[in-house]
Amino acid sequence: MRHLISPLDFSVEELSDLLDLANDIEKNPETYAHKCEGKKLATLFYEPSTRTRLSFEAAMHNLGGNVIGFATADSSSAAKGESVSDTIRIVSCYADICAMRHPKEGAATVASLKSGIPVINAGDGGHQHPTQTLTDLLTIRSLKGRLDHITIGLCGDLKFGRTVHSLINALVRYEDVKFVLISPPELRVPDYIREEVLKGFDFEEVTDLEQAMPKLDILYMTRVQKERFFNEDDYIRMKDCYILDKAKMSLAKEDMLVLHPLPRVNEISVEVDDDPRAAYFKQVQYGVYVRMALILRLLELA
Repeated sequence: MRHLISPLDFSVEELSDLLDLANDIEKNPETYAHKCEGKKLATLFYEPSTRTRLSFEAAMHNLGGNVIGFATADSSSAAKGESVSDTIRIVSCYADICAMRHPKEGAATVASLKSGIPVINAGDGGHQHPTQTLTDLLTIRSLKGRLDHITIGLCGDLKFGRTVHSLINALVRYEDVKFVLISPPELRVPDYIREEVLKGFDFEEVTDLEQAMPKLDILYMTRVQKERFFNEDDYIRMKDCYILDKAKMSLAKEDMLVLHPLPRVNEISVEVDDDPRAAYFKQVQYGVYVRMALILRLLELA
């Protein structure tokens, strides 16, 4: 039995096979419409979510399966003090596979050690968000045709942004990937990312988005996450650091892609939505395909 806790749980070859499966699902959805008949996915979401939770639910329904679960910790026995370990043991009696989001880093790992079913980490605090990373990789590969020989700019909250941390961990395994880390000093990537993950790789840290734009093949925007701040004054001061608009887009390559894990607040102006380089809504659709592929792989149905 396998789990997905980190993007590194799959080798580069396994990731390639998974993305191939996701592309085949996109092209031939009817082939997979009944693969999970009789199977149940449990969605255990201790934090609010729209895209990730509904994407998992849509994925399982598209495969002919069923979904059970809860959308907030308050609507579960966690409100009574039940531990993650006990919850996953109980859920293992009801479902065949589980997707869990939790505010505490490492919660999905704890669950996987006690679970009788495959556990998918749907986000643990500011640590990892591997299925968003799979979505990002599928989007880049499908629209760019490759995952190597690219320059990617990661902009905004690079300190608390688990999507950023997961994506960096995944992309360092590909050849000739250059990273441009764009953030205010207070929201730079954590030291462990800089000193361990990016050690020996081509990266630069800058504060000026306009200066970085012309060199990028991909711009990965993130929101400044209010829920990760202990001090509201700090959040208010930094939430509008970077706003992508038409003027900034005019500095970019004609084939640059703009990605965003969503939700956005105001870091991408709505005027950018009509730009053909804006790929963040396509990214959402790719998320369904890759989660369908992941469910099939972990259940050993494809």
